[in-house]
Amino acid sequence: MSPDVLTALAMTGASTIVAAMATNAWQSTRDGVARLFRRPGHDPRVVEAQLEGDASVVAQDEDVDGARQDLVGPWRRRLAALLREHPEAEPELRALVEEIRRQLPAAEQRWLQINTVSGSGTLFATQGGNVIVHGAGPDQARPPAPRSSAADGDPE
Repeated sequence: MSPDVLTALAMTGASTIVAAMATNAWQSTRDGVARLFRRPGHDPRVVEAQLEGDASVVAQDEDVDGARQDLVGPWRRRLAALLREHPEAEPELRALVEEIRRQLPAAEQRWLQINTVSGSGTLFATQGGNVIVHGAGPDQARPPAPRSSAADGDPE
């Protein structure tokens, strides 16, 4: 699995898991995540305790959405580490995400997208739609800029 695919899947999994906290989908989500971590090098009891603690934070926080946002990063890291150590877990995580999404109320089926660009990079992003970018590469001729009329400043 490429690093980009791994990161995207870990983020999707984390967002979906924390979205299920403090909902009717929580019990099956907790059980599914615990099953996912029943692999060598992982103690599912530790994962279950972390899940329960995090769900408790979400349930008791006045800012439920803020609490969930705070938990996405740590779960993304845990899932990414699991996928690096056990790439065979990928289909199981994908299936778990789909199972959880089917159980979530529509209001909890939100997407989290974090885009970062630095230097002279360009970022084009969308969720649930298309991005169409037209441009000329560095070796290609660019169309001329519109000329302005001196009288009114409008392009000719």
